[in-house]
Amino acid sequence: MKAVGARLPRYDGVAHVTGRSQYVDDVRVHGTLWAKALRSPHHSALIRSLDTSRAERMPGVHAVVTHRDVPHNVYGHLEGLGVPADEPLLAAEDVRWKGQPIAAVAAESEAAARAAVEAIQVEFEEREPVLDIRTAADPGTEHFHQWGALYPHFGPHNHRRVRKGDVDWAFDKADLIVEGVYRPQAIEHAQMETQVSLVVPEPTGRLTIYSCTQAMYFSMGVVAAHLQWPLNKLKFVGGTVGGGFGGKVDTATETVAALLALKARRPVKWRFTREEEFLVSSTRAPWHIEIKDAVTDDGWILGRRMLTLHDAGAYSRFSPYGLTKHAFHHTGAYTIPNLRFDGFVLFTNRVPTTAMRGFGVTSVSLAVETHMSRVAEQVGLSPLELRLKNANRIGDTTGNRVVMHDPSTVPVTLAAADAAGIELGEDYRQMTPERRSGELLPEHLVAQQAPEGEQLATYRGNGGGR
Repeated sequence: MKAVGARLPRYDGVAHVTGRSQYVDDVRVHGTLWAKALRSPHHSALIRSLDTSRAERMPGVHAVVTHRDVPHNVYGHLEGLGVPADEPLLAAEDVRWKGQPIAAVAAESEAAARAAVEAIQVEFEEREPVLDIRTAADPGTEHFHQWGALYPHFGPHNHRRVRKGDVDWAFDKADLIVEGVYRPQAIEHAQMETQVSLVVPEPTGRLTIYSCTQAMYFSMGVVAAHLQWPLNKLKFVGGTVGGGFGGKVDTATETVAALLALKARRPVKWRFTREEEFLVSSTRAPWHIEIKDAVTDDGWILGRRMLTLHDAGAYSRFSPYGLTKHAFHHTGAYTIPNLRFDGFVLFTNRVPTTAMRGFGVTSVSLAVETHMSRVAEQVGLSPLELRLKNANRIGDTTGNRVVMHDPSTVPVTLAAADAAGIELGEDYRQMTPERRSGELLPEHLVAQQAPEGEQLATYRGNGGGR
């Protein structure tokens, strides 16, 4: 207990500020080879032929791998959670994004590896790429993904759905309807340490893998699945991660480096250049978000219709999970009784997208909060007053029928107003997160109140709206 409330130094603080922290790229093993990848020069194309024979004969080259060398080439990062696999480790029949790895080389130096990559011969048949999620599912658009334009595996539906209350009633009763379209764009993680791993074959037949992964056992499972090895043949060594922010859950280099190390029987390091990091590593996903709110003249939000399009890029990766989190947060910190939410994951010929801080939530929060300010302007309330009026309170139920027991919206909003020197009316300054009553419990919110003491959310089958 002596540490509670105390200012304690970070255990790694001195090493960080003196430059003595060891990262994966600092690990040195005698005889290490360098890995480089042959990447697709096209957004979308069929692979008609692939010839690595020239590269294999080049001086200093010890191993070349293609999809034929991968025991289990198509494996999904979330396959264990029921998200089917769709992405090959190394492209086989086609390429679906510019930069997709097709083959990899291990050589004595980075220069030798680059030269070998350039010697690999590939014949492509280009296809028209799909680059805009707004048109990806349009009739006549040629589908490059085996599942079509949409990720289809949300239970019985091809999208994530939330249904609550009577949204048609809400829009019939509204004094005004406020609409907005919001398009948060892709963001590169841009961590100081690029993707890197070092794989060392051991005399025992095991592999020691030095990895910058954010999720050690997660990445171990991915490598084991691709290699079709038991977990006890892999030893993952982590340590200091030079920034990740979500992007280092992708297991970007470890498996290919492992395949090269096994074939060459030498340690292999694969370190992304900064150029690779910017061009071919995963980004935060772009979104297209449409919000339509049914609002009363005095600032109550009666209902919301919302459509979300999530750009997964060429493969699903973590996108179904991100959209599910997005669906849980589509009302923000506010109680809206009547809802219709439809969220879709769409495929484009862009770099596959992945997790980034607040995965699926930050983008919808940006849209919701921007929209709340738009609603406030339309009804003539200050942005904070509108938020306080519609804020979650104890006993309210969320769009997914979760009962709120300790919502912080009201005290946080009041604290923000105070810190910013924003004047609020007396009625607003006296608000608390306690259960609704009086003027804060209008008729349209009565049904939103869970019975006092209820601890569990109720759920009715509504097509995936959990």
